[in-house]
Amino acid sequence: MTSWVTSRNAESSELAGLADAVLQPGFKGTTLPDWVRKRLAAGLGGIALYSRNLVEKGQIEALTAAIRAENPDVILALDEEGGDVTRLEAFTGSSRPGNLALGAADDLVLTRSVAQGIGRDLARAGVNLNYAPVVDIDSGLDNPVVGTRAFGADPELVARHAASWVTGLQAAGVAGCAKHFPGHGATAVDSHDALPTVELSAEELSVTALVPYRAVIAAGVKAIMTGHLLVPAYDAGAPATVSAPIMMRLLREELGFEGLIVTDGIEMPAVSAAYGLGGTAVRALAAGADALCVGGENATPGVVGLLRNSIMAAVNDGTLPEERLAEAAARVRAVSSWAARHRDPFPRLPGDDGAEAAARRALRVSVRRPPAGSGPPHVIELDAPTNLAVDPVTPWGLGLPLSRLLPGTTVVRLSAPDTRDLDEAVRAGAGRPLVIVLRTAYRHAHLTGTVDRILARVPDAVVAELGVPGEQVPGAVHVATFSATTLCGEIAAEALANLLRS
Repeated sequence: MTSWVTSRNAESSELAGLADAVLQPGFKGTTLPDWVRKRLAAGLGGIALYSRNLVEKGQIEALTAAIRAENPDVILALDEEGGDVTRLEAFTGSSRPGNLALGAADDLVLTRSVAQGIGRDLARAGVNLNYAPVVDIDSGLDNPVVGTRAFGADPELVARHAASWVTGLQAAGVAGCAKHFPGHGATAVDSHDALPTVELSAEELSVTALVPYRAVIAAGVKAIMTGHLLVPAYDAGAPATVSAPIMMRLLREELGFEGLIVTDGIEMPAVSAAYGLGGTAVRALAAGADALCVGGENATPGVVGLLRNSIMAAVNDGTLPEERLAEAAARVRAVSSWAARHRDPFPRLPGDDGAEAAARRALRVSVRRPPAGSGPPHVIELDAPTNLAVDPVTPWGLGLPLSRLLPGTTVVRLSAPDTRDLDEAVRAGAGRPLVIVLRTAYRHAHLTGTVDRILARVPDAVVAELGVPGEQVPGAVHVATFSATTLCGEIAAEALANLLRS
């Protein structure tokens, strides 16, 4: 009897270890909670970090060291796209241009250099898996989730920059994770909110969305993240995250990817609303996923326990073959081992990684006529909604950098302004150069309408677009940065200051 009980306990312990190995949950706070410490000691395979965990340099390094002290082989992951989606620099804004700006600069050497700089920052911080780059194609004008996170709308341009970005990042010993497979670009719904449908045929996807994936796979990307997307061309019944035809037949067999498949956050309503957290986890693993990202506010001790128990129960009842779970856990360990072998014990200090050169190369300034007025400018920043991947604490705008360069600059920020607010904001800058600052305004009718009303009153104003430029180029002077990062704002402010001084 004792031998049988011991054997069953050993089997249960081994199964629990496999279930723990495939989880990548987040947690709240800037220090390591006891419940996470215990799970790491028991074999938790990964941790997803967010800006809420990362406040300043010393604290970040202390946190990752505490995590790794409990499990040296743990995967520490985060989203550091190097643009509007940043975790290491969420509270200051990124010191690098985002993907769209890199695509606009179109210099593969600069793209690789910028990505390698990101990799070095992550390595110093103790991170070994970056949920980046975004390799979606910004092909849908109504797409609410891609925008400046994409390198552009041309598949070949996206492919070559995605491959260069992956090469640069992984040269620093940090694994890349291309997303959101099989392509979030041709959608009009944010998967953070609901389930988008990709209406393209298999033939159309092959020459558009899948082109960058072929490039990053050829470049040796270590991981690919699934998108919560319904793609009827391959599977009309299940989103990509829980679809064997998409993960196994398309990604593994047709595209030949042998690395780690990571899910997007399984708490997102696009999948969790239909299957629940436990059901999504089991379905994703059974369909071919290897690691489960659990972000947001749902990563709690109870949820992580529920996920492990759901996985174990699915193995015990035959829903999830144990061989499939063991295969997934092995791929997690393979990425951890790769990162350990390539980790630089003395990563170089921050230096010139080409970020400034790329931001300058991306900047577009169109001057139709000199802006009206004299003296320091008056800046009206028109806020716009962003997708949930962009941290709300991350600063953006031109008011602050212009104020540093041109003392006396005044700034007003408006959100969906009514006529009275707008009138007051415009009057406050009477007689001075007016600068209107936007983020992807063309996708929001109330913003384009507001710009039209301002320009009707002040036709010689400057219009600065810090997001995705539309087809229209309004203003006496039009500035496009292709990214709202702190660096791109500073570069644009410098160009505007020189123009206004002349």
